[in-house]
Amino acid sequence: MFTLRDEILKYCLDFYGTQPDYPWDDEPDYAVLRHAKNKKWYGLIMRIPRSRIGFEDDEPVDVLNVKCDEPALGSLLKRDGCHPAYHMSKAHWLTVRLDGSVPAEEIKSILGMSYELTVRRK
Repeated sequence: MFTLRDEILKYCLDFYGTQPDYPWDDEPDYAVLRHAKNKKWYGLIMRIPRSRIGFEDDEPVDVLNVKCDEPALGSLLKRDGCHPAYHMSKAHWLTVRLDGSVPAEEIKSILGMSYELTVRRK
């Protein structure tokens, strides 16, 4: 079954040339999305219990952490499917559920913002 997680990983490979990195042996589902040249993270896909992003249950959910500028962060946090960053700076990162609550095209747009924010500037 092709999931939204799979779609996002394929998009990152096709559009940005990013092969995901799986750096933690104890968390094999955690995929880091890095720039090829500067190695900065622009995304992190994880499978976490929903309770870690404010729900009452521990049902696992795939999420994507992305870097976000302040104005966009404020407006994105008002919508369903977007949460204060799990396990990252809540001032600069956003967690997006990969459960269909945010359409794939919007997630790709948010990923584009994160990619641009993490490019090393001259």
